[in-house]
Amino acid sequence: MRSSSQQASATGKNLDAPFHVNGTSCYLDDLPELAGTIYAKVLGSPIAHGRIQSIDYQAASELTGVVRIISYQDIPGENQIGGIIADEPLLAEEIVDFQGQPILLILAESEAIAEVALEQVDIAIEPLPVIIDPREAYQKGHLLSGSRSFQLGDTDTAFEGCEYIFEGTAETGGQEHVYLEPQGAYAIPTERKGLFIYSSTQGPTAVQRTVARILGTSMSYVEVDVNRIGGGFGGKEDQASPWAAMAALGAFLTQKPVKCLLDRKDDLTMTGKRNPYTSDYKIGLDKDFNIVAYEATYYQNGGAAADLSPAILERTLFHGTNSYFVPNVRMTAHSCRTNIAPNTAFRGFGGPQGMFVIEAAIHHASRALGVDPAEIQRKNMLKNGVEFPYGQIVEDCEAVPCWDQAVDQYQLSHLQSEIATYNSTNDFSKKGLALMPICFGISFTNTQMNQARALVHIYSDGSIGVSTGAVEMGQGVNTKMVQIAAQEFGVSLDRIKLETTNTTRVANTSPSAASATADLNGKALKDACQQIRARLFTIIREVVAVEDSVEVMILDEKIWVGENQVDMTWEQLIQTALSKRVSLSAKGHYATPRIHFDKTVEKGHPFAYHVYGTAILISTVDCLRGTYSFDAVKIIHDFGTSMNRAIDLGQIEGGLVQGMGWITTEELMHRPDGILLSNTLANYKIPDIYAVPKEIEVEFLPTDGSDLAIYKSKAVGEPPLMYGIGAYFSIANAVLAFNPKAKLNYRAPFTPEEVLMALYG
Repeated sequence: MRSSSQQASATGKNLDAPFHVNGTSCYLDDLPELAGTIYAKVLGSPIAHGRIQSIDYQAASELTGVVRIISYQDIPGENQIGGIIADEPLLAEEIVDFQGQPILLILAESEAIAEVALEQVDIAIEPLPVIIDPREAYQKGHLLSGSRSFQLGDTDTAFEGCEYIFEGTAETGGQEHVYLEPQGAYAIPTERKGLFIYSSTQGPTAVQRTVARILGTSMSYVEVDVNRIGGGFGGKEDQASPWAAMAALGAFLTQKPVKCLLDRKDDLTMTGKRNPYTSDYKIGLDKDFNIVAYEATYYQNGGAAADLSPAILERTLFHGTNSYFVPNVRMTAHSCRTNIAPNTAFRGFGGPQGMFVIEAAIHHASRALGVDPAEIQRKNMLKNGVEFPYGQIVEDCEAVPCWDQAVDQYQLSHLQSEIATYNSTNDFSKKGLALMPICFGISFTNTQMNQARALVHIYSDGSIGVSTGAVEMGQGVNTKMVQIAAQEFGVSLDRIKLETTNTTRVANTSPSAASATADLNGKALKDACQQIRARLFTIIREVVAVEDSVEVMILDEKIWVGENQVDMTWEQLIQTALSKRVSLSAKGHYATPRIHFDKTVEKGHPFAYHVYGTAILISTVDCLRGTYSFDAVKIIHDFGTSMNRAIDLGQIEGGLVQGMGWITTEELMHRPDGILLSNTLANYKIPDIYAVPKEIEVEFLPTDGSDLAIYKSKAVGEPPLMYGIGAYFSIANAVLAFNPKAKLNYRAPFTPEEVLMALYG
């Protein structure tokens, strides 16, 4: 008899892939538009900080085809979109705080007319001082939220006993999300002043809540629907909300459908990025290279409003020691208010910024001590029973197994020998190798967000409709939800129809983020399926006349009682349930157990489980030009018991390359007056086919996984991005092979220009 677990893992494909390939997958701009649809364009601030003195849009409003121009004074509710902290207006009132900050909403019969109208607005803004450096903001007391600090042990005393102490700074830049589908929404008025909103968002409930706030209505009058989105990476977790609110505001005031879709340049200018950080570190080791003490201070560039920066800051602290146990730790983080677009969630959510700093500190120490960084890394790996700086005790730790398997399976000593030979025979081309371990916690660190619901209907013909709070954005969660329903009912995948993500069918959703989407929504779906399945099993026992203790199973749409197959089809079972008036619908709910965190003492158990892994990265640097390429990345990753290896493998490869792009070529630049220079894809360099490693090898660590992961299949969205951090140190080691006295400033992105200066610095 085939087991249900075998059935779940049998499919290795992404069910959406054929539709993506043939071009029939439906995104926001593919939706048929209703007659009378109005198009919205947003007038953003031309400067980064200033006081609005006057706005004259009379000429724009008189253009043929312009329907209405909306300012903050037209907002019927509260002019506020701040999620964590209420510090960000939808439309600027008296002060503008960043270039591109929305000031006016122009509604017209076509996008072209709206664009012409934008040029007709005469606006005068008195410039005010601009700050783009988070350290300067901190010195002037410009903070977005209260500073946070995690502590373990006593660093002051511990440093006194250290044999070696090293101090330095490390910096990581921002990162543009570059999702394929720009921000946008389509709002349609419904009866009784309600609204139906199609939104390209990771957080349908966040959109619903924000729109209700802006309009001064209740959430129940706002229905948000998401079929899929063309990429998010965190950029549409909270920052999809203002554009939906723009469309909703226009539709509410005109009572006509309104579409608001940003073009690429506006998207790049008006939306926030990954938070840049500048940080100080101090690391102390004993004579055997055990890390005894570690201190770090992080200055986070939050931008002009809080958005999600306070939560991102917290996750930096959670991941500040990466895969290492340090008995004495003090990490302090400041969220600094500057005059750039409010920064926001990005894959990893602050974790990569914290990990880079401790990896820089270890590299600094190893170079000064004349030892391989890997020696310090391996010696200080996490083990079961030790404590994270935030109080959670390490359990089910796979840090050492991942490292050791990578070393053995990929023959690290042989790779190092090959590199040494290459470097000794090539004067102006050098290779470098680095190991990058990761440890990433899975859960929203805001405990109440770790809950989900799902709605399941079985129809009279035996087909099944499934609704969850999960948003498909290319990560394959649709496929995993279908797999779960098929496994729980023992039916074929073809019987399952996954509905759009909709706030009326599934309310109070958490965003599809934090790598927790499949776990939370999958377990809620499993709960709903099991409720219905229990009713079906009762019917089967009644029909066959067996006791409750006899096992009943449905496998491959065949019904088994004990070891005997029952002469009843799936369709007949459903018809029998209907004839007995048994409910074939259920609402499932899941709340992650065990997790908690007390911010008053900065201690708790915030994560359901951790994901581990180790990557070996090999690069080649052209020492005349400063350019580089990546020969190979070899990874041992802790997938748990993967329920879909093809999807999970794709997430590893994509996350790795995205992380490598952040650490190498993706350089966001602002002028001193806060104007974004990297405002097109012509001057912002993301990885292309020529930038990716020539070889990516990924091996699944043999492990059972965690019961708190759906079917023990561990989350795989964010953790692999952290492997990309190793690209910096791989390049750095190649630079040192050319110039052992090279000055490394531990500043990413490590662009070819930075590499060239390091080679000859």
